[in-house]
Amino acid sequence: MRIGLLTEGGYPYVSGDARLWCDRLVHGLAQHEFDVYALSRSEHQEDEGWIPLPPNVRRVRTAPLWMAEDDEVVLGRRARRRFTEHFGELAAVLCGVPEGASGAVRSRLSEGAPASEADRFANALYGLAELAGDEGGLAGALRSEAAVRTLERACRAPGAHRAAREARVPDLLAVAAHLERALRPLSLDWYEDDGLGAVDLCHAASGGTAVLPGLLARHFTGVPLMVTEYGVRLRTHYLTTPDAPPAVRSLLAAFQGRLAAEAYGRAEVVTAGNTHTRRWQERCGADREKLRTVYPGMDARPFADVGESPDCADPGTLVWVGRVEPAKDLVSLLHAFAEVRKQQPKTRLRIVGAPGGPEGAAYLGHCRTLAAQLFPDEAAGPHAAGDNPVSFEEIGGPDLPVAADAYASGAVTVLSSVVEGFPVGLAEAMLCGRATVSTDVGAVVEVIGGTGLVVPARNPRALAEACVALLRDPERRARLGAAARARALELFTVEQNIEAFHGIYLEIVSRAPVRRVVLDGAGEPLPFSVPAEVHVPVGWTAASPRLAARGGPGWAAGRPVRATTPVPAPEGAR
Repeated sequence: MRIGLLTEGGYPYVSGDARLWCDRLVHGLAQHEFDVYALSRSEHQEDEGWIPLPPNVRRVRTAPLWMAEDDEVVLGRRARRRFTEHFGELAAVLCGVPEGASGAVRSRLSEGAPASEADRFANALYGLAELAGDEGGLAGALRSEAAVRTLERACRAPGAHRAAREARVPDLLAVAAHLERALRPLSLDWYEDDGLGAVDLCHAASGGTAVLPGLLARHFTGVPLMVTEYGVRLRTHYLTTPDAPPAVRSLLAAFQGRLAAEAYGRAEVVTAGNTHTRRWQERCGADREKLRTVYPGMDARPFADVGESPDCADPGTLVWVGRVEPAKDLVSLLHAFAEVRKQQPKTRLRIVGAPGGPEGAAYLGHCRTLAAQLFPDEAAGPHAAGDNPVSFEEIGGPDLPVAADAYASGAVTVLSSVVEGFPVGLAEAMLCGRATVSTDVGAVVEVIGGTGLVVPARNPRALAEACVALLRDPERRARLGAAARARALELFTVEQNIEAFHGIYLEIVSRAPVRRVVLDGAGEPLPFSVPAEVHVPVGWTAASPRLAARGGPGWAAGRPVRATTPVPAPEGAR
């Protein structure tokens, strides 16, 4: 099988989102071929380069999202009119303008009965894509003053919602710039027969902009699409733009929501990394029958030694591991630890993690200052030594060379976040056989499954009481740790992740029509030359009742491709 893997800001780059699970997926499915189509987010990410790629990665094509490339395309009068119509209808949908009220595209896109907002968004999106294909790109048009004016007309049109009507010029410029960046895949040359049109399946490794190439490949060439999300972009938008003007928040949320609904509607299967994400997908319009939960695959081997030897270095130590940022709410953890020290004076706290960007660095400094204020006689130092009850450390140092050493150094692992998707650090602690205390956010309860203590977020007193309860009861810690390790090995390993995706791949391709008929030298069709089953090292039985019930392979009309050498079918299929 040939998979088109679509990524944004991740694989195959050294840093970025979804890098690890994509790498494990490609390595684990060595019997399949992968074409990687990657969108980069920054110049720094591109300068860092790629991780080593396995032999089954046939090609890698990249495009930047961090810079606007000038396609030097000058649209003629007719093309400009088409652009204004399609972009105007897309903007009208985002503003909530009823069909025809903006006077944009009713005559061309929505003749007859009124179309739903989903259909209007799809028609406008694919209309822009077709225009980009005809003209060679739309980068200049999307950055033009005409695009901003078209957006402004939609915001001022009768029926537009209140936030759109109140948009000012800076708001319009911000929204137009975001749309231009998000729609850059429309201008790529990835959708020809020798590009995404040649794959058997497109697998988008995230929502948002990464889905667009898969939607266009499906639109232009009929390639089936699969979408995997470990966090829904609409939720991320709500969490990361709290201070944006109302018009910007509203219009961009509408775009993310409409794009997500279109991707869910066109995809054959939509997978979520946890039930929390799955609920968001349903809220954004995903059909329940298409949804599957596939937990992230984690390599359990680095944590095996610690997990099989549950004894800890210091039974009176709490450990926090993660990326230092405000969402992790280390402030509440420090206040909770002050309560713990009142009841367990010899307890220590190791905060292990590096800051995430400038905001994380500033937050780390704030936490160090707070620790010094809470323990004035025992100022927080860089190491957990002497009388310092709190230490701030990073993995890779002499005391903690690898992550497993961090979990092994304490009796209880604590998670204090106010926002979480899939808590990777929590799953790592479970693989290490550690008892855990966590806040009830994101997918925490789903991951824990009764093998740890869960308390409300932003409640230092409850967090402290749970920690003290486990510190005072070593037998309970041991029972919870063993149960947590068994659960993690069952649900969160690389093996279960790869097996799940492999089965979904075969299921999708088995239902997809054959888009090209391959002929041999005599002009006769070659059975099993294009479907995925020909590449899978599995024996097939001609007398299979399930195969007989399907009526054998179907052949769709398409452009014949003459093969220079016959492609042998599996022995059982002959």
